[in-house]
Amino acid sequence: MYEQILYEVADPVATIRLNRPDRLNAWTDRMGEEVRHAIAAAEADRSVVGIVLTGAGRGFCAGADLKNLQAISAGERGARAKSELEADPGDPEMGDSFRKTYSYLMSVRKPIVAAINGPCAGMAMPIALFCDLRFAGESATFTTAFVRRGLIAEWGLAWTLPRLVGSAHALDLLLSGRKIDAREAERIGLVNRVVPAAELMKEARAWAAQLAASAPIAMRYIMNAVNRGPEMPFADACQYEATLFGLVASTGDMREGTAAFLDKRKAEFKGK
Repeated sequence: MYEQILYEVADPVATIRLNRPDRLNAWTDRMGEEVRHAIAAAEADRSVVGIVLTGAGRGFCAGADLKNLQAISAGERGARAKSELEADPGDPEMGDSFRKTYSYLMSVRKPIVAAINGPCAGMAMPIALFCDLRFAGESATFTTAFVRRGLIAEWGLAWTLPRLVGSAHALDLLLSGRKIDAREAERIGLVNRVVPAAELMKEARAWAAQLAASAPIAMRYIMNAVNRGPEMPFADACQYEATLFGLVASTGDMREGTAAFLDKRKAEFKGK
């Protein structure tokens, strides 16, 4: 079924690998459909607690395939036929802002870690930033070269980037189009951690695997609060948290978590 990605589940982690290494995993419409379909499969798989998104070969993703971009510029892009890969991952209750072409990643009910193993350029940046965490190999680089192509940042990057690194760092990167290395990305808050390239997938999978000890519904509501809260006035964000707290407090997982703590044993969460 998949032509441009690889998908595997090694309990409890699903790994999605962009798989066009000869093109530095340049993004295509087909790749986008396949990633969306695989994300939906991982979200529906009860054995999966976390998702890792990475690239095959020496790069994460070089951005949009320029052949596609030329076709768009020339007006050659026609309507797409309905695909066998149609899928609708994510939580509709997150609202329209988090249900767009790629922002749906922020509404997925399970955490997504971007394991950035090399160049991350152009539209690969918003894809990586829509993930919940970003781990980078020491050889990773990050480029927002839109302005050097006569373009502007797209797919929500002008919203996500300042939110992570602040407006001054965001404007530095977006206006100059310069390339930064993994250590600078870590320093400004673009990535969570930098690890040796050989350890990247091990570290990313280990972080995701540890989520088996966390309550699934609580994780989902925490991500909802973190992602939606900044869109709201402070009072509304506090009320939203209170609403989510009421919902999670009525779950069996909450009762199990409390009982396990009192009994000094490992909790066995059921996601209900």
